[in-house]
Amino acid sequence: MSILNYFGKEIKVLYDVDCCVVGGGTAGAAAAISASLSGAKTLVVEKGSALGGSQTLALVMPMMSTGVKDNDLKVNALIKERLIEEGIDIDDKFGNTGWFNFEKLSLVLEELIVEHSGEILYDTIFIDSFVEHGDIKYIIVYNIDGLCAIKAKTFVDASGDAVLSKASGVKVKIGNEKTGKNQVTSLRFEMGGIDLEKLYAYMKNTGDNFSPLALPFYEIAMIPGRCFALEGKFLEALKRGEINKEDMKYFQAFTVPGKKGVMAFNCPEIPNSDDTTSSINRSRYIIKGREMTERLANFLINYIPGFEDSYLIRNASMLGVRESYRIVGKYVLNEEDYKERRKFEDTVAKTRYYIDVHTDDEEPDTEMIEEGDYYTIPYRSLITNEIKNLIVAGRCISSTFLLQSSLRIQPTCRDTGEAAGKACAYSIKNNIPLNEIDWTKVI
Repeated sequence: MSILNYFGKEIKVLYDVDCCVVGGGTAGAAAAISASLSGAKTLVVEKGSALGGSQTLALVMPMMSTGVKDNDLKVNALIKERLIEEGIDIDDKFGNTGWFNFEKLSLVLEELIVEHSGEILYDTIFIDSFVEHGDIKYIIVYNIDGLCAIKAKTFVDASGDAVLSKASGVKVKIGNEKTGKNQVTSLRFEMGGIDLEKLYAYMKNTGDNFSPLALPFYEIAMIPGRCFALEGKFLEALKRGEINKEDMKYFQAFTVPGKKGVMAFNCPEIPNSDDTTSSINRSRYIIKGREMTERLANFLINYIPGFEDSYLIRNASMLGVRESYRIVGKYVLNEEDYKERRKFEDTVAKTRYYIDVHTDDEEPDTEMIEEGDYYTIPYRSLITNEIKNLIVAGRCISSTFLLQSSLRIQPTCRDTGEAAGKACAYSIKNNIPLNEIDWTKVI
């Protein structure tokens, strides 16, 4: 094991690999699978104790569909195939094959990396990067061994917050270009012991027609002032002081495949949580989210048929951050690309998902892309001007604030991760820097 001098400290170099992926979330796990499948010696550095990030730790399920027919790339298809083998039904029969089970997904992602000789370094926090002549030579991490170094030929920033990019001198943008505000955050939770048949019958008796789904796949929701069947129950609890107005802003829940009597909640949406680049504020948002979850769980038990014997299983172990930092890459994807349905020669992903901005302000008026059409994400939005051996995947790729709200969904993050992993292997085999690759020759 070699030693690196880091500001006067001698620290161990734990790994010397072809591809180092910082962040084992939605994009990072896909990048590691892709790089490993392409023959690169790959390491994932993950701060948690499970892969999947927002999917498994923030409990964000199901994946939203890109709306593009037959759009699964190799890695996404492989993950879905493995989930089915594990007994998880992913298809709700209404156009979304992106359902999953949190624990099974963590297992599948881990297996797909390890089976192809990839390695995972859990419980490890990224600290710093060592850059020389436009290349990242090492990254510095902290874990039970203390300060350590990892050497790699190529690096993938799949941190979601562009932590590796920022530390390496890459230019970044924060939030809305006009206000500086980020999208608001959520802290999801999971409840068990629900009589789903009773809940389903109750919702149908109310005349609710929000969700076309039928058990075992089902969804409930409520947004004030939009004629949702559950609004009356919320207003009743609000009048009695059992919930607060903030608890009502956005309510949504989904059944979880493979978990009888369980639902995952896409709420609470935390008020005034539009500064996701502050560690102090993020901590406050988690505290506030738990407070709101307690009220919502008690409300459901006391007011909604089917929840009488239910209980809170857990809060998410990761805050549901929709957007924070975005790199400024070789191409900044923007709203005009969405409106013009642009198809780039160096396309790495396709989507027609709408501009889905969660803010405390009024949402923008943006047209939906018609079925059968889409826009694409270019390879140039994943690479930087500053660092030759770095590629970025996931929600922090190069785009404007509004466009990021369309491309941030999980299938698209997986697709950018797949491209990143493939690019790392191609870069090494052909001795071409990541930020000089002609993607049209790779695909």
